[in-house]
Amino acid sequence: MNIYYYANQVYQFANVLPIFKQIGGAFYVKKFKKVLQFKYYYHRGKLNRTASIKVQDIKNLPSLDGAIISSSNTRLEPKQANLNTIFIGHGTGDKKYGGNPEILNNYDYIFVAGPKHLAKMKDVGLNIAEEKLIKIGNCRFDEYLNEEIDCKSVVKNLGIKDTTRKNILYAPTWRFGNGTLKKYGKKFCSEITQKYNLIIRPHYHERRYIKPMNLWAKWNGIKHVYFSNPADVFKHDTMADFLTSDLMISDTSSILYEYLITGKPIIVANTDYDNLHKMPEKFNVQKICNHCDNSRNILDLLEKSFSEHNKKNYEKMLKDCFYFNDGKSTQRAVNFLKTITV
Repeated sequence: MNIYYYANQVYQFANVLPIFKQIGGAFYVKKFKKVLQFKYYYHRGKLNRTASIKVQDIKNLPSLDGAIISSSNTRLEPKQANLNTIFIGHGTGDKKYGGNPEILNNYDYIFVAGPKHLAKMKDVGLNIAEEKLIKIGNCRFDEYLNEEIDCKSVVKNLGIKDTTRKNILYAPTWRFGNGTLKKYGKKFCSEITQKYNLIIRPHYHERRYIKPMNLWAKWNGIKHVYFSNPADVFKHDTMADFLTSDLMISDTSSILYEYLITGKPIIVANTDYDNLHKMPEKFNVQKICNHCDNSRNILDLLEKSFSEHNKKNYEKMLKDCFYFNDGKSTQRAVNFLKTITV
């Protein structure tokens, strides 16, 4: 089975890693510096399976057969008779697709995470044939659901010292979505750490703020702040942060929906970003969460969120937005790949 994976940014490979871990394959990126980044983080992650990666102009593919799975909304050309093209975007956030969504029509198949994913495509005018939509669920949930993540290793990787405290995960988006890291980051460091550990996981495009924020916290004598590097997809995986956290704060990031798999409380950090999909209310996670802004005491809001948490509402939202949630989404993807490749 010849399988290839493509992404514009290394962090986007997180969407296909569950498939790679099961059946292997080769990785493509568009720039040499991405090759170096991939190799650096891959070796840190100590995966058991060997991975090859090289620079490839995705608009000038060599003669390939099998299947290529793209985690980026990028046109794959030229069309090749024996090469199946598949798009696997996370498909859950409220922000509209970056770039031209019409590019998705160019793919032979789309791995669909759930009903919300379909609604997003419909909202931007895409009308993709049913036979091209492969309903698999979210592959990234599988390791979490199957309890394959070692919590002790996650705590060690993050450097958490006081394990008697609850862990609050703050995972904002970036400029595309009016991310709230600059707005709330220092406030949360100062206030949340009075009682809890704070894990900050910035968006990949704002990871450059990790070092200065860490230095700022140390300079001001603030303890119990830890950082998860989103570029380090092999060691600081999103699901690992989910496992070790007790509550998450985010804004317009798709992580709001992915965190539903934990059943744990979510707080929405308010932002004025309004270029969002128009979704049915059953797909709107913000209606079941508490919201924060600079006028609210975040410690009081955390206590309120813990004490009033309605897990059944979260379970319903998860079921409405994602297919299956049974720990077998990766196997569904692999089973489909076997039907279209030799």
